[in-house]
Amino acid sequence: MELKRVVVTGMGAVTPIGNTAEETWQNMLAGVSGAAPITRFNAEKFKTQFACEVKDFDVTKYIDRKEARKMDPYCHYALAAAQMAVEDSAMDIEALDKNRVGVVMGVGIGGMKTYEEEVTSYAKTAETIGPKFNPFFVPKMIADICAGHISIKYGFHGPNYITSSACASSTNALADAFNLIRLGKANVIVTGGAEAAITCAGVGGFVAMHALSTRNDSPQTASRPFSASRDGFVMAEGSACLILEELEHAKARGAKIYAEMVGAGMSADAHHITASHPEGLGAILVMQNALEDAGMQPEDIDYINVHGTSTPVGDISEVKAIKSLFGEHAYKLNISSTKSMTGHLLGAAGAIEAMASVMSVKEDIVPPTINHEEGDEDPEIDYSLNFTFGQPQKREVRAALSNTFGFGGHNACVIFKKYVE
Repeated sequence: MELKRVVVTGMGAVTPIGNTAEETWQNMLAGVSGAAPITRFNAEKFKTQFACEVKDFDVTKYIDRKEARKMDPYCHYALAAAQMAVEDSAMDIEALDKNRVGVVMGVGIGGMKTYEEEVTSYAKTAETIGPKFNPFFVPKMIADICAGHISIKYGFHGPNYITSSACASSTNALADAFNLIRLGKANVIVTGGAEAAITCAGVGGFVAMHALSTRNDSPQTASRPFSASRDGFVMAEGSACLILEELEHAKARGAKIYAEMVGAGMSADAHHITASHPEGLGAILVMQNALEDAGMQPEDIDYINVHGTSTPVGDISEVKAIKSLFGEHAYKLNISSTKSMTGHLLGAAGAIEAMASVMSVKEDIVPPTINHEEGDEDPEIDYSLNFTFGQPQKREVRAALSNTFGFGGHNACVIFKKYVE
């Protein structure tokens, strides 16, 4: 069977550096950091007291206030990003065959705030008034409900679910959406990711693992991928959504096309529950799988949006993987970690980084990796590679590859290229 071609026709985002996709993109190019002291709870006794929070977000622009109270914040972000993506795509909702429009989202954790509040409340009152829970506790908490809410809002009856593979979740969602469309199972998929885990338990859990930066005196410089002084990732929240659409369907309605999605790969490190394989074996395989899926060679890629979380082990293994797979072409690539600005959106990371990759392809510019300082070189990292430190770089971006790796050894990779008739 002949596979369908898949294009990106809309995008929306709510992130620590912008409450729209365009604002997020412009702030990426400007090297803006979203890190600041935590306001979601009192973090003064935590070893890490900062994060990349969403700022100045008005949920009532997207959801009725009464309905919003029945949802966790991660759903607020998802619904907002989805609405912006749908509007950006200029789809005539009523003219669509809604049986062939689906929603596939990636969520690593889900309703952490709801779960934490409900269980804490129960613990305080259990002995005096007995067990008491909000009737919306379960539907607010469960990780799949954001996809459900999006489909209910628009009446989309196509495939509807989430993928959950830790920090690879939304890249896996994009891969699934891509495959559903090219196999002819749907015409359009709203896909992406959402996360809102900046809570006592969320931050506390990652602190206990020694996964987070503790650079409390300088939050904006804390996410510093590929620098010797990196000491962990910066936790973030938000959502990004893309509209993936079958090419002929998009052309028939005269849709604008950002880029074509051409490949997706998956693999497992099968090594450790939290650490990446030290030689990047799973990372090599996932990029190789994505290239094979796209029918492309390493030389066809111009930009890699790396996982690049600013952790001591992970950054080194990803660099090793790139050098191993791309060989001499690795030195002709631009590489950047947009997590240096957005922080790490966990399950939503892949979606925002896919959006950045699409925009790089569309506009022929690569966003920077910020916070690297001269003299802060790691002897285990090859700085002959172009990490796009400090400033964005204009160049032809024929194709961009985006990596995400999750706890459990889950690896996912997607490729976008310029759309050509």
